[in-house]
Amino acid sequence: MDWDKLRIFHAVADAGSLTHAGDTLHLSQSAVSRQIRALEEQLNTTLFHRHARGLILTEQGELLFDATKSINKRLEAASARIRDSEEEVFGELKVTTTLAFGTLWLAPRLPKFFERYPEIKIDLMLEERVLDLPMREADVAIRMKEPSQADLIRKRLMGVRMRLFASQDYLDNAAPLEKVADIHHHRLVCQSPNAPQVTAGAILVQHLLSYDIPSMLTVNNYFGVLQAVANHVGVGVLPDYVTEDFPNLVRVLPDLESAEVPVYLAYPEELRQSKRVAAFRDFVQEEIIAQRRRQRDGE
Repeated sequence: MDWDKLRIFHAVADAGSLTHAGDTLHLSQSAVSRQIRALEEQLNTTLFHRHARGLILTEQGELLFDATKSINKRLEAASARIRDSEEEVFGELKVTTTLAFGTLWLAPRLPKFFERYPEIKIDLMLEERVLDLPMREADVAIRMKEPSQADLIRKRLMGVRMRLFASQDYLDNAAPLEKVADIHHHRLVCQSPNAPQVTAGAILVQHLLSYDIPSMLTVNNYFGVLQAVANHVGVGVLPDYVTEDFPNLVRVLPDLESAEVPVYLAYPEELRQSKRVAAFRDFVQEEIIAQRRRQRDGE
């Protein structure tokens, strides 16, 4: 159904006069009359009873006027929200990141984000597959490498290193672990070689395996590695961002770590002015800065 015709119908029904509706719409009376006749022909019904004192809606016209009033109210509400959006953050935000970062770092911090922006809806997609941001598979991505897709705004958030951690209970009951060669006497917990992972982490694991480790547990994601390490299974290769949120883990062999892995936040160029994207981006940056400050203060 032609929206222009509905808009004109609504104005006529509201004014009860072709002339008054034409004045509101800046159209001639004849132009308004033509649009009403065309709409009646399209619907195969009569929308107005015509009287010398004006126009009265028929039963079918009343039904249509109820519908256009509802549409008009929704449009006015949307217009008001758009005008107010300079200060408000609302609507749905699709965020994608890796399973490990999303589960171990991002999700625990989201309550604070929702407290600040209670009218936002987040669809958090945790997967290793790189979603197509320009095709709007997601609005924002946090990835462990610089995105290669075109037409994206990129922001480097921080650097991550893979390090070795164990529980204190495990260390109390295991052989000494003072130098890298001692890893031969321990069970290694790490990501599966065939699981998607950053190159730096895989290189560190290969280096450790050169010490002929007899017992291993491999998991296809870092969340599983973390759970195994926290439950005293062995020495785990984990990203350093887990340290603060899991203080019961003990870093071992502190001189051994992977090369730095850059973490980027990216979103499509067309969302440059999006308030919800800006709110999420700024929140993540604030949390990273706060975490760095706590780490410095704790040193």
